[in-house]
Amino acid sequence: MSRIHQRSTHDEPGLQPAAQDGLGLAQVPRVLRRSLGWIVGPTLVVALGASVFVNVVSPRYTGESKLILESRDAAFARTAQERTDQLTPIDEQAVASQVQVVMSRDLAREAIRRLKLVGNAEFDPGAGSIGPVQRVLMMLGLGANPLDRPAEDRVLDAYFEHLLVYPAGKSRILTIEFRAKDPVLAAEAANTIAQLYIASLEADKVDTARYASTWLGSNIDSLRKRVAEAEAKVEAFRAKNGLVGSSGANGRPITAQQLGELSTQLSSARILKADLTGKVKAIKDLIKDGRAFEIPDVANNEVIRRIVENRIAVRAQLALESRTLLSAHPRIKELNAQLEDLDAQIKASAERVVRTMDNDAKIAAARVESLQAAVDGQQDVVVKGNASEVQLRALEREAKVQREQLESYLSRYREASARDGESATPADARVVSRAVTPEVPSFPKKLPIVTFATLLTLLLTAGAVIARALLAEGARTGGQRSGGFDPAEDRQRREPIVERPVFAFPEAMPPGRWSDASEATAAEAASTAAAEVAEAFDLAPLVARITSAPRAEDAPSGRRVLIVETQDTPGAPAFPEALTRALGVAGSLVVVELNAPADQIQDLGFTDLVAGKAAFLDAIQPLGDSSLHRIAAGQHAATVLFDEPDALALTFEAMAEAYDWVVCRIHAVPGAIALLELTAGYMDSVVIVSNAAAEDPALTDLYATADEAGAGQILVAQDRPAAAAEAVADSAGALRLNAA
Repeated sequence: MSRIHQRSTHDEPGLQPAAQDGLGLAQVPRVLRRSLGWIVGPTLVVALGASVFVNVVSPRYTGESKLILESRDAAFARTAQERTDQLTPIDEQAVASQVQVVMSRDLAREAIRRLKLVGNAEFDPGAGSIGPVQRVLMMLGLGANPLDRPAEDRVLDAYFEHLLVYPAGKSRILTIEFRAKDPVLAAEAANTIAQLYIASLEADKVDTARYASTWLGSNIDSLRKRVAEAEAKVEAFRAKNGLVGSSGANGRPITAQQLGELSTQLSSARILKADLTGKVKAIKDLIKDGRAFEIPDVANNEVIRRIVENRIAVRAQLALESRTLLSAHPRIKELNAQLEDLDAQIKASAERVVRTMDNDAKIAAARVESLQAAVDGQQDVVVKGNASEVQLRALEREAKVQREQLESYLSRYREASARDGESATPADARVVSRAVTPEVPSFPKKLPIVTFATLLTLLLTAGAVIARALLAEGARTGGQRSGGFDPAEDRQRREPIVERPVFAFPEAMPPGRWSDASEATAAEAASTAAAEVAEAFDLAPLVARITSAPRAEDAPSGRRVLIVETQDTPGAPAFPEALTRALGVAGSLVVVELNAPADQIQDLGFTDLVAGKAAFLDAIQPLGDSSLHRIAAGQHAATVLFDEPDALALTFEAMAEAYDWVVCRIHAVPGAIALLELTAGYMDSVVIVSNAAAEDPALTDLYATADEAGAGQILVAQDRPAAAAEAVADSAGALRLNAA
């Protein structure tokens, strides 16, 4: 939307508007057209100069070589621990570190020697003769003599200026770029730097392996001596303290082993003694009970077995004879005597077995006593040998540690010796793209340089022109405000700011018409309207009522009138057009169409102004061949008027500041009541055009709607021509007014 917040300096003397208030966005194209020469001229000069520059300057060529950083150690070249552990991946910090390695001074000096850059005029400032100006500066102490520095140091600065090393994104690819006037030199330099970098990595690995093998070799000899000494101490201590064989299969000392064996024998003897003692007691009990033949050792005796068999036979014969003979019979007595003799033999055999077992038990007891004495003596020996065993274990641990360290050093020494070769350990980088001789120069890029310079100059010159216009407008506005208040100057200051249509249509109204109209009386306005318009309506009373309507103290200078049509008015001229022309005679006037039929094609208008999609100069048009102006309903939907109440109020205020009369029209189309309710509160007068009777409900509703919206005064006017009105019996005359 155009600027609609402007106020008069008479209302706010202290207000200092910004310089940009004097130049609207719509005026920028006109300002640029006026200064087209100041824009096109420098632009063409810069474009021509850029074209000459890109064709005269010596081209630069860029050679590009790419490396990839990766671990290239073969599996057989790594230790068992390294093969087990996963290799640490190369991260972004490692890649950035390698960039600095490529740009190191040591590598740069070697590259300068190989590329023979010393003496090259492009890189060596001391290659040519020293000019007179430089000689004078050297004599005054303001300049340094390039020949005082070593040749390679003179080339280093230029070398690093032509070298660019960077990682490709977040990958492990290193790109090496080298610029030079000679394309062959550019490609050769990129490849040489890549080769030197890889060679430096290989040399570092070889040096590391060589240093490790040298250090390990010097320490292995001394470590071998220490191992031999530690093992000799162990054997000497073992022999001195009788600990020979202390490290047997079971890892126990001999004394402890002997003590164990004695303890085992003692346990066996005690078991045997207890067994024999138990058997003797059990056999004695069986003998007392007369069951000696049940003893296993007795029953298993061959002699006893025959005796038992004879005893069984005698008992059988005795039983047989007892059937026919009495107990006093000699045969019976003989058999009983034989039976007793056999029992005595069995008992005697059992007693012999008991005596034998008793003797064995005594022998076992004696063995137990002797073994117990031997165990006690061996325990004393073991206790005495424990202290020596502790010292022996300490010496063995020391010897074991020395031996393990020696074995570790020997293993690492063999691995380091295997890596101590030029090709045994490849570098952790390899070339993936060698530089080739470039055919197209990397500088200058002719078309981009010329285009960029031309566009930049165009933008700068256009900005300078607009800035100059803003500064000039600000100076002019400041000069006007420094003096006293002049209404004419104040109106001239405000008119361009709100983009008055007089600038777009200077022929619409002659100068001086605005101020003259403000001084005309209501009667003169009515008579002038009747004379100029020559219409058939008697508008003098209506114009007088509208002109004399009360207004708020802080209201803008222009009056706002709303004409509400209740039906189409066929015939020409229509009442709204006649009233508009009559009011336009009294001052500057703009007609605002608040709505329009749906089938009517609309230009940019009022809804576009409220929505901020158009400026006043775009929306204001001349009204026919008259000096009045018109604003169409607009291309945006009427809903924007309800959605933007603040913008609607500011738009009405801006038009009232710029015009003496703001006449708004609401046509008899759907939605007219809502527009009346929305806009009536902003109007000084609302004119309802209707031929209906005063008691008509529809007319009463329109009147009530305007009254509730807060309109200043509400007038109801009939649109009958004056000639026809005379035939109507109406005491109010041709025009019936209903003033609120």
